[in-house]
Amino acid sequence: MPEKKTQKTTQTAKKPANKKASYSAKNITVLEGLEPVRKRPGMYIGSTGPTGLHHLVWEVVDNCIDETMAGHATKVIIRLQKDNWVQVEDDGRGIPVDIHPQQKISALELVLTKLHAGGKFGGDESGYKISGGLHGVGVSVVNALSDNLEAIIYRDGKIWEQSFKKGKPQGKVKATGKTNKTGTIIRFQPDAGIFETIEFNKYTVIDHLRQQAYLSAGVEIEIWDERKETPRVYGFFFEGGVASYVRHLNSKKEAKHANVFYVHKQYENIDVEVGVQYTTEYHDSVHCFANNITNPDGGTHLAGFKSALTRSLNAYARDKGYIKEKDGNLTGDDAREGLTTVISIKVPEPQFEGQTKGKLGNPEARTAVESIFGDAFKIYLEEHPKDAEEIIGKCLLSARARAAARAARETVLRKGALEGLMLPGKLADCSSKDPSESEIFIVEGDSAGGSAKQGRDREIQAILPLRGKILNVERARLDKLLSNNEIKNLIIALGTNIGEQFDITGLRYDKVMIMTDADVDGAHIRTLLLTLFFRYFPELIRSGHVYIAMPPLYRIQIGKNAKYAFSDEEKEATIAELTGIHNEKSKKGEKSEEEEIINKEPSSDDDESLEAEVVEAGGVKVNIQRYKGLGEMNPGQLWETTMDPTTRMMKQVTIDDAEIANATFDILMGSEVAPRKKFIQTNAKEVVNLDV
Repeated sequence: MPEKKTQKTTQTAKKPANKKASYSAKNITVLEGLEPVRKRPGMYIGSTGPTGLHHLVWEVVDNCIDETMAGHATKVIIRLQKDNWVQVEDDGRGIPVDIHPQQKISALELVLTKLHAGGKFGGDESGYKISGGLHGVGVSVVNALSDNLEAIIYRDGKIWEQSFKKGKPQGKVKATGKTNKTGTIIRFQPDAGIFETIEFNKYTVIDHLRQQAYLSAGVEIEIWDERKETPRVYGFFFEGGVASYVRHLNSKKEAKHANVFYVHKQYENIDVEVGVQYTTEYHDSVHCFANNITNPDGGTHLAGFKSALTRSLNAYARDKGYIKEKDGNLTGDDAREGLTTVISIKVPEPQFEGQTKGKLGNPEARTAVESIFGDAFKIYLEEHPKDAEEIIGKCLLSARARAAARAARETVLRKGALEGLMLPGKLADCSSKDPSESEIFIVEGDSAGGSAKQGRDREIQAILPLRGKILNVERARLDKLLSNNEIKNLIIALGTNIGEQFDITGLRYDKVMIMTDADVDGAHIRTLLLTLFFRYFPELIRSGHVYIAMPPLYRIQIGKNAKYAFSDEEKEATIAELTGIHNEKSKKGEKSEEEEIINKEPSSDDDESLEAEVVEAGGVKVNIQRYKGLGEMNPGQLWETTMDPTTRMMKQVTIDDAEIANATFDILMGSEVAPRKKFIQTNAKEVVNLDV
């Protein structure tokens, strides 16, 4: 068995230099109407996976929320219907249906078929002063990416209807009846040819809409799941604004102070709402919104909050003698440890990075948040001395731990005399020094590590075996992390450093692969590693560098034909497939040769510890090997199934919703037992493969 498997590359023959391809105006393609959206959907909704699918719902709901923020609507209803239809309804003014003077089509058709059309651009009072964004592509994008879309408008005493298919109108808007109410209904069915799946997740919708209800005090939101015979309805209505949201986020955590700090004021033309409460956790939980749109990457409003928070706490601590003149100031990380905060602003002309609105860029938002929060928080600390004492005590404890971590980091990660950081001895590094083509496998155990080292491509693949289970970082500060040898080796191998000195440009590998056994212990180790990455290396996840390797559960062989299966369902399907191939070959007289192979003695490469069985399927002998651990595979099998870039299966780790991810890690890895027990009991039925 060779020790490495090298990927072979082929080059396409180049055309002769004297034969240049023509390039003229006829080569320029112009995509009309909604064609650009269907051609490049990821540019508008982020992806064509589940996240992008649900983004369609958010775009339609955003329009309803715009109506509520403008004071024209009080209720939003979302219905998940059969055949993957979704209906979103509000009791607002209703989209106008009269003919647009320039475009010569109805306003309804205009906003559903043209990008950058809507009530968010005009300067008069009839449009939106505050909205989810000025891109104006929301509902038209939904129309473009839907197999079918229906619009029902209640306006001017009439019911108006118009239908669309793949973004194209199927006729003009028509009055179909009379009504005394006003509002808009958008009902759509996503295009199965564009999305990986068109099945909506009820819990994803509920979590997002609950969030919107917290951010829209006084607005009633209902979610109806009508996909089964008995519909289920979920309703949300909160009057406490983001203060209620903070209490919800901390419902399963131990708070350091009972009062939730809350301020809601105007700064010039910007509405600022902030809620804050500290917990005993070691990590912060910060949630930013602009015009009710979540900003997972923060932005200027977050920068203003951070600056005001650190400055206010340092000023109070020095004034009350908690920090002496000779002492250094609290850092931003000290001030935010254990903090849960929600920052929600309403700004007339938001400037977002990209259509998905991940980061706010308005400079005036920083000034508004810094001023309003800074002034109010200073007053809060003075008026609530017990709360202030708990908060300052938490920050000072964090500062001492951070100083200890800094000292430990300087010792652990000190630079060598010649080659920068000294790489750990357990790391079998790759030959390539180009991070863009290199990958590291974090492997469970020395046995699997040995197979991985022998079977890998030494040029681009590095192996770092872990001994046992690493520290649960959910319950530990940075100084404790750096005293753990396994984590210490991983930090050095990655090359990014950690904590205040984290720098993603130092990453030595483009892909960081978690490769553990397909059993309970392997799942636990994988969870511990994911907790480490989520809490201390979140940028690696956001940048798409973290993956989970998918080793097979079974090797199934009938005669000369062998395949791997990754689940029990796939095993049964593979047996059926191979049995059919076997029977077809048997007709050609190849049966005796195959039976000889299937009944042969195990070769030296076969691991006798493998769980193997021979069963009869349709009168055919089937050899099934069950892999309980990576170490049970020989190097060739491990390469072929799990490490070969041309054939392997792997999952990329993403953070679709930071709030849900944060809460899940807190439940699974936190100190409270009751929430974890409830989580396990609730989700036990979803476990399809469990080895104890």
